[in-house]
Amino acid sequence: MGLYGVMTTSVSGMSVQSDRMGTVADNIANINTTGYKAASTQFATLIAEGSVAAYVPGSVSTIARRLISQQGDFTYTKSATDLAVSGEGFFVVQSAAGTPFLTRAGNFVADSNGDLVNAAGFKLLGYNLLDGSSSSVMNSAAGLQVVSTSGLGLKATPSTSGTFDVNLPADATATASADLPSANASTASYAGKTSIVTYDNLGHQVTLDVYSAKTADNTWEVTVYDASGATNGGFPYSTGSQLATQTLTFDPTDGSLASGGPTLSLNIPNGSTLSLDISKMTQLAADYTPQTATANGSPPTAVDRLEISKDGTVTAVYADGSRVDAFKIPLATVASPDNLTSISGNVYATNKESGDLQLGTGNTGGLGAIVSGALESSTVDLASELTTMVQAQRNYTANSKVFQTGTELLDVLVNLVR
Repeated sequence: MGLYGVMTTSVSGMSVQSDRMGTVADNIANINTTGYKAASTQFATLIAEGSVAAYVPGSVSTIARRLISQQGDFTYTKSATDLAVSGEGFFVVQSAAGTPFLTRAGNFVADSNGDLVNAAGFKLLGYNLLDGSSSSVMNSAAGLQVVSTSGLGLKATPSTSGTFDVNLPADATATASADLPSANASTASYAGKTSIVTYDNLGHQVTLDVYSAKTADNTWEVTVYDASGATNGGFPYSTGSQLATQTLTFDPTDGSLASGGPTLSLNIPNGSTLSLDISKMTQLAADYTPQTATANGSPPTAVDRLEISKDGTVTAVYADGSRVDAFKIPLATVASPDNLTSISGNVYATNKESGDLQLGTGNTGGLGAIVSGALESSTVDLASELTTMVQAQRNYTANSKVFQTGTELLDVLVNLVR
């Protein structure tokens, strides 16, 4: 068994060095792969059983490990959907078959359906904050949905609040009841008119005409009309155009609003209830002077960009500046990340050795922070890989020499019978 054992041992030596070269080749090939974790080859001795007096050569085996827990350097980009994890944690992604996996490859872009997909074709998963249908499950991917921009299209925001701040002339002449704007007569008389643009539920522009008329000393009436019902831009307005009428009284000593405020409420046609803050209206010895006349709301606007925070909140920023929190991207952890099963596409699956999946929020509870506009580089060090390659080459050559010597000794033994 001696010579044959030597040859068998040397063959195993060449085999494990081939395995080592395989991990080197894999690492160098993936030196530019986003989120790639370098593989290494570790060796273990296999001892053959033999008597105490006679030594029996054994063998050697290998196991390939990936340093999955090792943090890679960051490469910063101009895309908000390029994501990296600074610290512990993995993104949860979904294959085309719907199977969830873990990855650190965060080079996500929106596909034709608006889904965020990385370079390997895996879709990013998160909790939907728009419909409230998804709830967080700590030890499972249940409830996660594909993070997509498809549901973030045009959005119209109805007007719900605003301000109306004017000075009413204290020396104005009181208007007769029949001629007040609230009477909606062609003879309407008033001290001032201000128009405010608002929006209904569909994003239609609704212009409000706000009239102020004095009814008695320190007493005023504010009437609001839908401008679309005006006759040649004025009175009379069509039936149903009057939206609100409110009586205001002012303190004669300082001209501040005494009663009738602090808000004026009205229902916008096909819209929401608008609450106008009129608390700063005054009655002073000056002309009718508008100070502020505003209302929130917006016409239909598209998503301008996405912003992703450190805790994984995906916020859609619309062209009008409004913001909507759309998704929450969780981070996943396992007890032993270096024992995760590597799958094609730079993703990982859990197994018995790695431990079960645990989900949490980024930048909390020991989890890393999600960095938007950055990608995690491969952890491969080219200098180390080239050094390992030279070592593997030398060791392979040495093992081949052992094999060659064993065959030569075997030839000597066979030739003894000639």
